[in-house]
Amino acid sequence: MEIKKIMFATDFSEGSAHALPYAVDMAKKYGAKLLLVHVVYDVAKTAGWYVPHVSMDEMYGELIKGAKAELDKTFVEEMRGFKDVEQVILKGIPYEEITRFATEGKIDLIVIATHGRKGIERMLFGSTAEQVVRYSPCPVLSVRATQY
Repeated sequence: MEIKKIMFATDFSEGSAHALPYAVDMAKKYGAKLLLVHVVYDVAKTAGWYVPHVSMDEMYGELIKGAKAELDKTFVEEMRGFKDVEQVILKGIPYEEITRFATEGKIDLIVIATHGRKGIERMLFGSTAEQVVRYSPCPVLSVRATQY
């Protein structure tokens, strides 16, 4: 088994912070490139809403800028001394973009946190991690978030 590219998909939650060390350790052990990926959720795409493009473009521009800043500051400590890292911001439906990027980028392993939602919360929010596992072109390490 050869692992050259590892994707860490993050939503900046506490669960993602808990899963990051797994991605970093595996990247170090395999000498793999680590891609930190965040997907800005495309609300208009999922809801089918019509919103004037000017306001949507401005909103997504701000969200992308905020996501880049968050990637820069959130994982600084964990990335100390690790050089082969790339940050990627995507826009769309998270599981679709993660699996598409994994396919196109020839990712060998995806590391993602799972929130372990149940009942109505799971029905309302779904599970990005579950969809990634279902549609991923490569193995997925899902790291269950600790109970908060």
